Amino acid sequence: MSEGLFSPLQIRSIRLRNRIAVSPMCQYSCEDGMANEWHFVHLGSRAVGGAAIVMAEASAVEQRGQISPADLGIWKDKQIEPLQRIAGFLKAHGAAPGIQIAHAGRKASTDVPWNGGKPLTESTGAWKPVAPSSLAFTPQHQAPEELSREQIAVIVSAFAAAAARALEAGFEVLEIHSAHGYLIHEFLSPLSNNRSDEYGGSFENRTRFAREVVQAVRGVWPERLPLFIRISATDWMEGGWTGDDSVRLAQVLKSLGVDLVDCSSGGTSLAAQIPLAPGYQVQFADRIRKETGIATGAVGMITDPVQADNIIRNGQADIVLLAREFLRDPYWPIHAAIALGVDPVIPQQYVRAYK
Repeated sequence: MSEGLFSPLQIRSIRLRNRIAVSPMCQYSCEDGMANEWHFVHLGSRAVGGAAIVMAEASAVEQRGQISPADLGIWKDKQIEPLQRIAGFLKAHGAAPGIQIAHAGRKASTDVPWNGGKPLTESTGAWKPVAPSSLAFTPQHQAPEELSREQIAVIVSAFAAAAARALEAGFEVLEIHSAHGYLIHEFLSPLSNNRSDEYGGSFENRTRFAREVVQAVRGVWPERLPLFIRISATDWMEGGWTGDDSVRLAQVLKSLGVDLVDCSSGGTSLAAQIPLAPGYQVQFADRIRKETGIATGAVGMITDPVQADNIIRNGQADIVLLAREFLRDPYWPIHAAIALGVDPVIPQQYVRAYK
């Protein structure tokens, strides 16, 4: 049995104070992709609350890669400065500052969730999404433009440029978003990729874009800093991406310098029948970890301290990433430590609340 939830973890030069990470969660609160006071308070409070990694939300590597016009962006240098302030605060309060870089692909150009999240129209500011193939996500979504080889190379370079900006902003953990039906996942899945060139068809071809992005990013992201990738370990659909594919991909990514696979699932089709239950995706983190030797992160309906502690102690994952639970409770790690009988790390300003 491994050590528990509050044992430290070393990944390259970064020593995590525990095994708890804040999963990247879109806040849909930006103008022109710029981080603002909302992001500072949202992310900063989770560092104060004791998380080991606080991950900023999916940040678009180019403007057309935003899910919505209110998404965080990292496609231009002007976006670095407000992120520097955030990353500096996170590190000052004991958390490794992390950021996820992303491209929404065919799922871009939608409204914010509280307005229904529907595809934008010409009158509401829609733009033309891009994807490996001209296959719309749903009948209501636009059919995306199929990317040419030259356009693919431009996006690979955009991921590398975003990684360089993340480094300048002071982030120490970088995650590439390759899940949930967004662009890299769209290349991986036969459900969204029907290309007949070197980016479609075989496993090797469908994973080519993911490999190129990882190599380009690792080329600018320092050797001393961890590189994560989030994958959808299965499409939960006949004929789609599978768990076997994920194990195979993880082995390749490990050889390319990826340190941890963040194991989510789904997102390619609304028809997927996903067996939602507490910890329903832990099985993927467990399998990939055991069969490839790469570190993994478990995410999805992890809410209880004992549940999270058991995932780590049983060797099913190296870290747990919490999303909605951190929206409910920014100080979840403090409360989890108390529940597990571990001395909590409490900011001096808050100690009197726990005496």
